[in-house]
Amino acid sequence: MLQKKDETTMHHPAQFHFRRSLMVAATGILTLACWQESSTSAEQQPPRPNILLIVADDLGYSDLGCFGGEIETPQLDSLAAKGVRLTQFYNTGRCCPSRGSIMTGQYPHRIGLGHMTRNLNQRGYQGHIADEAITVAQILQQGGYRTFLSGKWHLGTEDPTKLGFEEFYGTLVSAKTFWDVDHFTRLPASRSTHTYPKGEFYGTDAVTDYAIDFLRMGRRTPDQPWFLYLAYNAPHFPLHAPKEDILKYADRYHVGWDQIRKQRLARMKQLNIVSPETKLSPRSRYWDWGESEARVNPAWDSLPTDRRGDLARRMAIFAAMVDRMDQNIGRVLTSLRQNNELENTLIIFTSDNGACAEWDPHGFDIKSSRNNTLYWGDQLDKMGGSNTHHSVGSGWANASNTPWRLYKHYNHEGGIASPGILHWPGQVPQTGTIVSTPAHIIDLVPTLLEASKVSYPTKWDDQPTLPLPGKSLIPLIKGKPQKPRTLYFEHQGNRAIREGRWKLSALRGAPWELYDLSIDRTELNNLAQQRPDLVTQLALKWNVWANENFVLPFPKDYRIDYLAPVKE
Repeated sequence: MLQKKDETTMHHPAQFHFRRSLMVAATGILTLACWQESSTSAEQQPPRPNILLIVADDLGYSDLGCFGGEIETPQLDSLAAKGVRLTQFYNTGRCCPSRGSIMTGQYPHRIGLGHMTRNLNQRGYQGHIADEAITVAQILQQGGYRTFLSGKWHLGTEDPTKLGFEEFYGTLVSAKTFWDVDHFTRLPASRSTHTYPKGEFYGTDAVTDYAIDFLRMGRRTPDQPWFLYLAYNAPHFPLHAPKEDILKYADRYHVGWDQIRKQRLARMKQLNIVSPETKLSPRSRYWDWGESEARVNPAWDSLPTDRRGDLARRMAIFAAMVDRMDQNIGRVLTSLRQNNELENTLIIFTSDNGACAEWDPHGFDIKSSRNNTLYWGDQLDKMGGSNTHHSVGSGWANASNTPWRLYKHYNHEGGIASPGILHWPGQVPQTGTIVSTPAHIIDLVPTLLEASKVSYPTKWDDQPTLPLPGKSLIPLIKGKPQKPRTLYFEHQGNRAIREGRWKLSALRGAPWELYDLSIDRTELNNLAQQRPDLVTQLALKWNVWANENFVLPFPKDYRIDYLAPVKE
């Protein structure tokens, strides 16, 4: 039950009417140009859209039904069927850096989030969002939007309400459990909170409860549109899900990851997510905790029966987490429909990186480590409960990222390719359009600003702002011709550059590989020896970008036990 409090008495920084012109263009701060000066001018302009940005955590490229997966995701599938799917939409390869890019529109190293939230004493790796960075929430709030965040923050600071959000509920870092209400934080701290009966709290449900609360708050100021950043922790480990959702998938994954990968690729071709010529990559390599030598995921049929049972249940819990997230997205969509908001809401969905392999085919238990517990028989029913802590492992992560190579952490397609969905009735195609032009999460901020008719400021706090490297997705999804562009990637020494059809990819400490993604997006045919000139050309561009964005020099010590030193 919600402990009632008169929300109308709460202080909302944006809860005033923009009825005066803010004549500040000369200083670079946003100009609102009397957008509510008169009813006549307001009638001439269509209302600015509400914005719902939904981000999943560690969701694989092919996990959703509308991207070829067998997991039941009817809510997201419905958005895709009446919107646009981006099939070459890129992230940064890791949760914290991606969230920095999503919030600021910058490459992560440029704002100090090149690795995670540990300060490595280098400008690109300071472990928290840089002082000179501004978030899209700050810009939209200045532009007259109500701004809310429910879910995962993970930008290395302790209070999202100091960076543009009026209200926050969720986790400041990755979720360590989905079952403990005390693991989640409400800010400002003076706000009322929900009270959940014992045994009935589940993180994904709670994040949605507060998201719907925030929408109610936004409706109290109907002259102001709202921005809701709904950043789910699911399906990031630990694998936790309600039992009824787990049982729904309990028998689905006994066929194993080899069959699931083949089935998904077949559906992806039917859905035109990938070309008919796309080949399934071999089972990917993996690097166990602290090891420098790679091994290859085993064939499913080579595993003992008890191990297959354990792993099938792990994937069932993962699927249940995705299913439950989709159910909760349905709750949000119902709220929008009931309040006649769906038609004027721009909805964007994506994932922060590819599925997570940590750390071997068996997955880990207790905590992120080399620990593994084998469950069998009646013990399987305990999996996913409040006293457990599992990961799904590299074999199933490889299946989640079908048909690509590798996973989260890496800059091959399995690590950096995300599903992308845009839904905006009347503004974008509503016919299930598929867009295969490369785009990147650095494009989200320009997209939201164009949709909201809010200009990007040239100055903030009397200091010049960082130029945005991305571009709005709106012309792209409306079918307007796009100039070729170059996209850049790096995480933990893994690196890549994408320019048109060509991509350089490299593992940490390894040489560049060259792929023609127009015919080989699964990165199977390395052309580096045949085209050394092109390798040199693209590598030089990557080096320029890396120096300009504080990627180089690479940290000598990432201060993490799971990463083995690079061999000299």
